[in-house]
Amino acid sequence: PENDINLKQTMAMGCWSEQELVGEQGHWQAKKLTTDASEWEVLLDGEKVGEVKWSLVGEHNMHNGLMAIAAARHVGVAPADAANALGSFINARRRLELRGEANGVTVYDDFAHHPTAILATLAALRGKVGGTARIIAVLEPRSNTMKMGICKDDLAPSLGRADEVFLLQPTHIPWQVAEVAEACVQPAHWSGDVDTLADMVVKTAQPGDHILV
Repeated sequence: PENDINLKQTMAMGCWSEQELVGEQGHWQAKKLTTDASEWEVLLDGEKVGEVKWSLVGEHNMHNGLMAIAAARHVGVAPADAANALGSFINARRRLELRGEANGVTVYDDFAHHPTAILATLAALRGKVGGTARIIAVLEPRSNTMKMGICKDDLAPSLGRADEVFLLQPTHIPWQVAEVAEACVQPAHWSGDVDTLADMVVKTAQPGDHILV
């Protein structure tokens, strides 16, 4: 995207391949047709060239899909055909995957393992369930970078779209998730025991809530 500073700096170091730009100032744009971005139009130089209806939600997935369509056109696939093909795309497991519903509470599983991904996933879920539904976020720092604490200062802001947060304290990491809980603007709780944390979540959840793990 033309507004990605880090990408611009990287490309300025040298790129000898053809480039396709997406975004307001680029050749390609995506226009949401639904709040959760599960349906969107594909625009090329301001002209509609396709429409996507798929099972994925979230603007980050919409942007990924747009770039896939641009790449497909580069090798000869018409944008309309690429857009139609995305309609049958089967997403990877643990990507905002619906795991079940019980007593009016819906549970999703997602692999997001760094603040940027957590922020995007929560934004996608918020777009899906609406602004008034309660979202409960449950997080265990499991990736190597998370365990090292490299991203810990960005975790609380990334959880901002959740209404309540539950954090699991792993053993043998050099920082405390209590620091993240204290930095959260919404109610946040933590425990070093997974069963205790699960009980806390169960006692908090109410019909109509959405739990993102």
